[in-house]
Parts: sequence; C-alpha cells; structure tokens
Amino acid sequence: MITTIMEKEKTDKKDHILDVAERIFAEFGYDGASTRAISGEAGVNMAMLNYYFGSKEGVFLAIFERRIAMFQQVLAEIGNDTSFSPWEKLDKYIESYVEKVVNNNCFHIMLHREISKTKKSELTDKITAIVMKNVTVFQGIIADGVKSGEFKKDTDQELLVATIFGTKNYIINTPHISSVVLGYDVLDGEAQEDKLKPRLKKYLKTLLKAYLQN
Repeated sequence: MITTIMEKEKTDKKDHILDVAERIFAEFGYDGASTRAISGEAGVNMAMLNYYFGSKEGVFLAIFERRIAMFQQVLAEIGNDTSFSPWEKLDKYIESYVEKVVNNNCFHIMLHREISKTKKSELTDKITAIVMKNVTVFQGIIADGVKSGEFKKDTDQELLVATIFGTKNYIINTPHISSVVLGYDVLDGEAQEDKLKPRLKKYLKTLLKAYLQN
C-alpha cells in the first residue's frame, strides 16, 4: 500500500514537471529554455529534475513520449483493425487526430518549433522518428484503400499527408492569423470544443472523401 502511494506521488510529480516544461519549451523553444527555469517554476530542486530525466533533452523527449505514446497506440489499433474498411479507418483516424491536436496546443507549438528548424540535429532526428510513427499509420490506411480499389489509384499519398498535417500546423501554430480567418479565438477552450473541433473534423473528412473516393 505504502509503495503504491509512493509510486503515485512520484508519477504525479513527474507529470507536474513535464506540464511546466511543456509550457516553457512552447514559449522559449528548446534552446531558450533551461532546466533551472523548469525546476524553479515547477517548485522542485535541480537534483530531483536530473534524477527523473537526466538532462534538458531528457525532459524534452519525455514530453514527447508522454503525449504521443498513448495516441500512437490508439492510431495503431485503428490501422490494424481488419473489421473496418479503409474509409472507416480514416474517419476514426481524423476523429482521434483532431481531438488530440486541438487539446494539446502547447505541445504542438513546441513540436512545430523544433521540427521546422532548417538545421538537423540528433534531437530533431529523434523527434522526427517519434512523429513519423503516426504519419506511417495514416499512410498505411491510404495505401490499403488504393490497393483495395476504394480510393483512387492516382492519389498523391505524400501530398495528402502534407495537406492533413499542414492544416493542423496552420491553425494551431499561427493562432493569431487563423483566429482572424476562422472568426473566433482558436486558443479558447470553449471555442475549440463547440466550433473548431466539429468544423475541422467535418472539413477534413469532406476533403478526403472528395479527393480519395471513386
């Protein structure tokens, strides 16, 4: 019992540190953030932060693993479920994808800031490898649909990936512009639930259906 309580407290503390770190990385970027600023705002000492994560890169990658791991499992289950047609898989993928990307603004701002850098590094390579797991599931669904004849044979699968993920990047990572274009604050929680999510899901599904289906 005591061990279980201690493990929960440890998990809660780590999650708190990662929540704080995510906000700081989103605001200042990887290079501008520091472990001292993260530990200070999280209310923990440097020794504890280093014990849990080892380094700034360790904190950064832990954020990605926490945010993406569960989502990757959901997407993989959708992609591997043989009871669904390619279009049904795509429909479920869009539902899950929109829910995830709209709910985690700070994370996706942080993600975009790092992978949009022109200079590659070991860190960007690690991030790219993590993100590509989600992209691969999407590509697999499209490829299966083309192979089965449900989707058009001349589908440009690579640019379709750019269209879906690019739409998300524009809305989430340029909120001052996208808010003016869409007519409401895309960072407002109520607007996200009542307007942005339903609108984005409907748009992406309509777009995909018109482009893909024979």
